[in-house]
Amino acid sequence: MADLLLGQTLSFSADPFAEGAGAARHERQGAVLIEDGRIADLGPADRLRAAHPRARVTDYGAALISAGFVDAHMHYPQTAIIASWGKRLIDWLNSYTFPEEMRFADPAYARAVAARAFDLTLANGTTTLCSYATIHPESVEAFFTEAEVRGLRALAGKTCMDRDTAPEGLRDTAQSAYDDSKRLLETWHGRGRLGYVITPRFSPTSTPDQLSALGALWAEHPDCLMQTHLSEQLDEIAWVKSLYPTARDYLDTYEAHGLLGPGGLYGHAIHLTSREKARLAEVDASLIHCPTSNTFIGSGLFDMAGLTATGHRVGLATDTGGGSSFSMLRTMAAAYEIGQLRGHALHPAELWWLATQGSARALRLDDKIGNLAKGMEADLAVIDLASTPAIEQAAARAETIWEAIFPTIMMGDDRAIRAVWVGGTPVAKGQA
Repeated sequence: MADLLLGQTLSFSADPFAEGAGAARHERQGAVLIEDGRIADLGPADRLRAAHPRARVTDYGAALISAGFVDAHMHYPQTAIIASWGKRLIDWLNSYTFPEEMRFADPAYARAVAARAFDLTLANGTTTLCSYATIHPESVEAFFTEAEVRGLRALAGKTCMDRDTAPEGLRDTAQSAYDDSKRLLETWHGRGRLGYVITPRFSPTSTPDQLSALGALWAEHPDCLMQTHLSEQLDEIAWVKSLYPTARDYLDTYEAHGLLGPGGLYGHAIHLTSREKARLAEVDASLIHCPTSNTFIGSGLFDMAGLTATGHRVGLATDTGGGSSFSMLRTMAAAYEIGQLRGHALHPAELWWLATQGSARALRLDDKIGNLAKGMEADLAVIDLASTPAIEQAAARAETIWEAIFPTIMMGDDRAIRAVWVGGTPVAKGQA
């Protein structure tokens, strides 16, 4: 039986960074028809109700029906260490991240954390994750197994590190990184709604031989994405320079080993040189903005306005657990705040697009998820735009949909998530 969801609807016909807020389509009394896990139709509620009288109706009233949020860069193994105090990047890794990731050699522990990560992200309206795992193949198996059971579209890869800058218990080799990644790729990539992502953590924890091995694997499987970190902190960039003294810049440490291309996902990308910006734009790589992480560990201010104006493909992400929230609403708020500090106020349409279609586009999945449109997979978040007294009184003054949405962006949390649909099935509800 088809499902007909009633409420306000929000979709995009274009990129609001290029076309302005008019790229969004808002229906105050709208409806979404779901059949066989996909969006079969959408439009005014009266028209769809008349056209589909036998559909099962769920009326969400004044709540907003949106594409589910897409988190384009996170570390599910860091779920338990989110909001740990007081470290910058290198110290964060050594004090918190690496000790926690050691535990993922235990398959039972990996499964428990994967389940918790999906519980927390679904409760916040996120229906797709692109995650780093650990060096342990068991961590990848746990993530994909849990995602498959839940019917989620999800992406991940084994994190590869073979340099002695990583602790002994978290090092593989160039050959084992290639072999393990290839085996996991062949097992999981394209299985149902899952995608494998080739994952060197970042240049400081990989030798040139390992980067070359992973570059070769990517060349053999160009339909896969590749994810890593780039230019997050200035002391990190200096560290990279000391380890790769002949490289032209940080990006060159990837480019020289076959790890620069259109399926590349480069997390953070804050302190880029002119050459790096030009090359990333030339190959149409994706830059992933992680605003709560960038402020929490003091990395810097991403240049959203400058990079989008020059045609860069940009996604949005929590970067859990360096990021301080599982919520893409909070992540949008942080992106707005960083934009303000750089002298550019992001429009609510731009923020919502980044958290949905923009991130899907960064992951090369915008033909499948991230928007309300016919034929798209029915991954949806239903948002209560009056979820708390403070938000309700602010939204009550709204004269436009953006004035109604913006208080939820800035102050919303999991209480704003009234329902979540994955593949056309309701799977979670918030505390609306």
